[in-house]
This record gives sequence, C-alpha cells and structure tokens, in this order.
Amino acid sequence: MQRVYVGLTGLAVVTVLIVLASAVIAWRTRDVAISAIGGANQTVVANMTTMGNSLGEKTKEEPLAELGVAPSASTTEKVDAAAIARQQAAQQNGETR
Repeated sequence: MQRVYVGLTGLAVVTVLIVLASAVIAWRTRDVAISAIGGANQTVVANMTTMGNSLGEKTKEEPLAELGVAPSASTTEKVDAAAIARQQAAQQNGETR
C-alpha cells in the first residue's frame, strides 16, 4: 500500500510541476507590441488589411481570373453564336473571309 501512496504522490508532484511550468511559459510568451524606429504602425497595417482591396467585388468572385490562370466568366461584349458557327464552318471547309 505504501508503494501506491508513493506512486500517487510522485504523480501529483509531476502534475503540479507541469502546470506551474506551463503557466510560467504562457506568462513569459505573451505578445508584446514592439515598436521599432521606422517600422510599420500595427494599427495602420490592421486597417489596411480589413478595408480590402480597391479592385472591387469582382476579384472575390473570380480569384483565378484575377491571377490570370483562367479567363473571366463575365464579359461586356455581346457574342453572336451563329456568326461564330459560320466562321468555324468556313474555316473547316477551307474558306476564308
């Protein structure tokens, strides 16, 4: 029975030491604002990132088009499907306009 008491006491001591070490480490590693000469002001940088970009909502809808990876799905010009079909048929037949 004495071995059980010694084992439980040792376990309790180790647990208390771990909790104390964790508390000390958490207390020492708090984020402290460091202001360097010529450095960026943290509040200004935070405001710049929360305001968003000046490109508008289109970039949020089409991020691949913004990067140039894929074509944009929204166009402003009208497309005549019949004219395109005639051009493709003419190209296949060897005719040129």
